[in-house]
Amino acid sequence: MLKFIKSPLIISLFCIFVLNSCGIYKYSPAKDNPTNADERIKKNMEEGKGFRLSEMGKNKGGGNFQFASSNPMWRAAIDKLSFAPLSNVDYAGGIIVTDWFGESSSKDQIKITTRFLTNEIRSDAIDIIIHKKICDQANNCQINKIENNLNSEIKFAILKKAALLEKDDMKREKVKRGTYKIPGSNEGRE
Repeated sequence: MLKFIKSPLIISLFCIFVLNSCGIYKYSPAKDNPTNADERIKKNMEEGKGFRLSEMGKNKGGGNFQFASSNPMWRAAIDKLSFAPLSNVDYAGGIIVTDWFGESSSKDQIKITTRFLTNEIRSDAIDIIIHKKICDQANNCQINKIENNLNSEIKFAILKKAALLEKDDMKREKVKRGTYKIPGSNEGRE
């Protein structure tokens, strides 16, 4: 009798350990979460978390996949770097590299590399690297990495555009989802 009790208990504990290490539980600091239940519900609904009983049973076409067209940081970077010819654009690798470009009258050219470190819109999410190529009359070229305010200006422009795109996406999603009613409340929320 004791063997039958120990076996399910061990299997249950093992499953809990395995599922927990798979990332089902995500740590979130208390300061980032509202203490009022109504505010938590509103925040979760705005972020698209949770579920609605009216949407149960509807086929949503599988999992939730992130494509380049749904990532505001990626869209903003493509938009802001559209002034230069692009030589390598790899969403899966998280990198955008322009081709060498410059003024036609100058032999100096630059190349901009944008590396995405995360999909979140924050200052450490992207890294902008600028290389400058200086060629002499004999086409001997020297390439140097430059660090100046242009790096931060490009980064700021991309982050600003990404924030605007994300805000527009959230508005569109809010309109698509419609209003919802908080349990125990008589008012509908958007």
